Amino acid sequence: MTDAVVDGKLEAVKQATKYVKETENVAEKYSAMTVSKNSDMNMNVGELQSAAFTAVPTLKPIKKIQFANAEDKQEFQKYPTKAGRRSLSRSISQSSTDSYSSAASYSDSSDDETSPRDKAQANSKGSSDFCVKNVKQAEFGRREIEIAEQDMSALISLRKRAQAEKPLAGAKIVGCTHITAQTAVLIETLVALGAQCRWTACNIYSTQNEVAAALAETGVPVFAWKGESEDDFWWCIDRCVNKEGWQANMILDDGGDLTHWIYKKYPSVFKKAQGIVEESVTGVHRLYQLSKAGKLCVPAMNVNDSVTKQKFDNLYCCRESILDGLKRTTDVMFGGKQVVVCGYGEVGKGCCSALKAMGAIVCITEIDPICALQGCMDGFRVVKLNEVIRQMDIVITCTGNKNVVTREQLDRIKNGCIVCNMGHSNTEIDVASLRSPELTWERVRSQVDHVIWPDGKRVILLAEGRLLNLSCSTVPTFVLSITATTQALALIELFNAPEGRYKQDVYLLPKKMDEYVASLHMPNFDAHLTELSDEQAKYMGLNKNGPFKPNYYRY
Repeated sequence: MTDAVVDGKLEAVKQATKYVKETENVAEKYSAMTVSKNSDMNMNVGELQSAAFTAVPTLKPIKKIQFANAEDKQEFQKYPTKAGRRSLSRSISQSSTDSYSSAASYSDSSDDETSPRDKAQANSKGSSDFCVKNVKQAEFGRREIEIAEQDMSALISLRKRAQAEKPLAGAKIVGCTHITAQTAVLIETLVALGAQCRWTACNIYSTQNEVAAALAETGVPVFAWKGESEDDFWWCIDRCVNKEGWQANMILDDGGDLTHWIYKKYPSVFKKAQGIVEESVTGVHRLYQLSKAGKLCVPAMNVNDSVTKQKFDNLYCCRESILDGLKRTTDVMFGGKQVVVCGYGEVGKGCCSALKAMGAIVCITEIDPICALQGCMDGFRVVKLNEVIRQMDIVITCTGNKNVVTREQLDRIKNGCIVCNMGHSNTEIDVASLRSPELTWERVRSQVDHVIWPDGKRVILLAEGRLLNLSCSTVPTFVLSITATTQALALIELFNAPEGRYKQDVYLLPKKMDEYVASLHMPNFDAHLTELSDEQAKYMGLNKNGPFKPNYYRY
């Protein structure tokens, strides 16, 4: 190839590059037949593309942005251009008022921005005792529920075994949990066992809109949608509880917000309840506070600390869902990343093991010397957050406490650090301090925000500090089957317990029930339990049918 030819091809590339830079909308300009009048080039687009592709064979036309659905397009168009975003300063994040859908959720993709509270909706039976995003999405929600049922065989088995007896006949259960396909299987199981249920969401981001629609269509009063505001959240709880002619006698809670609301607003309902079932660290802590103060006037079951909840949901569920949530929101590569996990309880253990397996360099913070020693034995360095905060690429909280990551630490954090929470409550990261005029909030995608400091430093905040896995992704159905079965048995136990068995206090699920929940899941693995002989049972001082461990046993 002669120098003249090479020079000619290089000149064509320069001309193509210059053209692209001067073009505001590349996709539209490539499809035009002539070059802009402002251009001093004398060739048409066809000649320009030909020259460019001859010089650089791998160069391909730039396509227009393709959106998966109308909701994604609408979300993209809500925010200003790059230049406009730099001057956008928000003291209040928009995510509290907009409805965003997770990648796993079909969710209503219409352009209707009307609040569900302002809509008049009715299901096919004419009932309007619900408030969801769009009841017309019920068919899609039903499909998701059917998928979940395939991996929740233990709960379905419990439903079939007890359906004839109707152990919850007369139970009026008010529930506040994450409203997902898995929770829907639990709710429909409770209904099949004779209960009347009214339900609301414990998290403003975790509701699957189409699942809520499916429940509303079957006649379960549901008050929840994805992207509720704080006001919507408490309004939904109140609508769930305050129903003329209907009074709850059982409470199923996740986080303690429902229990707190009934205790404060409807003390007569609280006093007449037969039992409370609570499944989160935060909610259990609040129950023990009430009990210690002598204000708990109803027996409560601490499901969170039952073995089948703590050792499976908290550990194995988080071990998988932490990676899912981070990948969906940030597309981060874990290999070689410096990660600090605050708290080495069961949730922390699950997160750490998953991140370590992916090649991340993980350290932990802990206040408990026993948990800290476990972390050391598992190969993790135990540190103080202040000492490592500048080096971390990812910061994860899972303590159940408040202000675990403070504003002072966020000010010192490195540029581009990902900050998120795996605990139930949104108090672990001091997000409130970031709602200040000197910081700019920039929406990146659903549940992902850049928080920008005056010097240009950017921190990636996920789900505004709320529960990462259920806000930004999904959790394994099989593990939720274990938790849901435990919750169902706890409700049955409290509702049918003879008077005097449970006092006004907080109890753990009986060991025998824990073992029963585990046994229901054995067939999924084709697992066969060994049976004790009479001689062995006598030697160990056990009943052949269990329980097999004393209450003080640590699994």
